[in-house]
Amino acid sequence: MTDYAKAVSLWQQKSISSGPELSAALIGHSIAFAYNSGKIENDNITYNDTREIFERDGVTSYTGDLRTLFEIRNAKEASEFFINAFDEKKLFDEAFIKDLHKRLTQNTYDTRRYQLGERPGEYKRHDYVTGKSEVGALPEDVPEEMAELLVELQEVKPENALTAAAFFHAKFENIHPFADGNGRTGRLAMNYFLVLHNHPPIIIHEEDRKKYYAALEAWDEELQLEPLKSFLREQTAKTWAKQIQRYKI
Repeated sequence: MTDYAKAVSLWQQKSISSGPELSAALIGHSIAFAYNSGKIENDNITYNDTREIFERDGVTSYTGDLRTLFEIRNAKEASEFFINAFDEKKLFDEAFIKDLHKRLTQNTYDTRRYQLGERPGEYKRHDYVTGKSEVGALPEDVPEEMAELLVELQEVKPENALTAAAFFHAKFENIHPFADGNGRTGRLAMNYFLVLHNHPPIIIHEEDRKKYYAALEAWDEELQLEPLKSFLREQTAKTWAKQIQRYKI
C-alpha cells in the first residue's frame, strides 16, 4: 500500500460526519495549512506568527506589514468557516466559494484594485496578469465558466475525489475568477471539496511551490491533469506522514 493510500485509509477510518469531529481531526493541520498556503504567495508570513494568531488571536513583537497580519487573521477566520460549513453541510457552490474568498481577502485588496471597483467576495471586474503571461478568463465570462465548472463536480463518487479535486483546482486557477487571492481560495476550497467526499485535506507545502506551479502550468498549456494529480498524491502523503508513522498503517 502506498503512503497516499495509507493516508486516505487512515482518514476514512475516522468516519467524520460533524464539525466537532472534523475540528478534532485537524488539530495542528489548520495552522500548518494556513502557514504554507499563505507563504506560497507571501514570503513574509511566518509559522510563529500564524501559530500565535490561531492559538492566541494576536502576535507579540510583530514588526511586519499590516497586510500580512490581515492575511493570517483571515486564514484563521476562513478555517473556522470551513469547519462550520462542514457541520452545516453547506453545498460546494458559488455562494460558498465567494464567501470563502471574502473571508480570506477582507482588508487585503490594494488601493489600485479597490479604486477599480474590486471587492472581496465578488468576481473580478478587470483583467490581471496571472502566471507567466495569462490573465485568466475574461471578467464577463467568469460567472458562466464558474457555473459550468461547479456543475461538472456534482455527483462525484468518493473514489474519484482526488481526480475531481485536481480538476477543480486546475480549472479554478485557470479561470482566476477574483482580482486577488485566487491561490489561497482555490487551495482551501479544494480541501472543502475533499472532506465532503471523505478524502483527507491536503497541505501544499511552500517549499514545493515550484513543482506545484509546474503542475498547474501543465494544465494551462496542454490540458494535462496527471501532473497535478500526482503532485497532490505526494502532498497528501507528506501532509499525513506523521500520522501514518504513528499508527503504523
